[in-house]
Amino acid sequence: MALEKWNIDVAHSSVGFTVRHLMVSKVHGQFTKWNGTFAFDEANPASSHVEVQLEVASVDTRDVQRDGHLKTGDFFEAEKFPHMTFKSTSVTGAKSNFKVVGDLTLRGVTKSVVLDVEYSGRVKHPQMGERVGFSGHTSINRKDFGVSFNQVLEAGGVAVSEKVDINIEVEATQAT
Repeated sequence: MALEKWNIDVAHSSVGFTVRHLMVSKVHGQFTKWNGTFAFDEANPASSHVEVQLEVASVDTRDVQRDGHLKTGDFFEAEKFPHMTFKSTSVTGAKSNFKVVGDLTLRGVTKSVVLDVEYSGRVKHPQMGERVGFSGHTSINRKDFGVSFNQVLEAGGVAVSEKVDINIEVEATQAT
């Protein structure tokens, strides 16, 4: 196979995150407006690359008040920095497990991150055409991107952990 171009089908994909709240539970969120493309060569993954752009104001944690706070300068500062982007710089691995290294930009800060990616395979759907699927995961320290808001709890600990887990599910259509 050669390098093939794909468009992420956001209706069948998701970019979500999990962060520990009050040190006793985890809050889950997702971004509802985003897009991305990638090129993938199953036989030569190292030639593959991906680019994704998310609208941070589309954050959805199922709590309107919390989502509003996340859009402020305490967290995403959505008016000044409306997008979070990821652009790969290298892909390593084989078969169905890859390390995708890339530049993640959030709040104007760019840091290299490593995504652990599982290739789920490809299928040809009679109405939707050729499809591929991937699952990805990484963890970041939000302070590395200038997101440092927190509150110290009376009993010890903090309101929001620094570690943020990011989970990605992608289904893509072959670009024409």
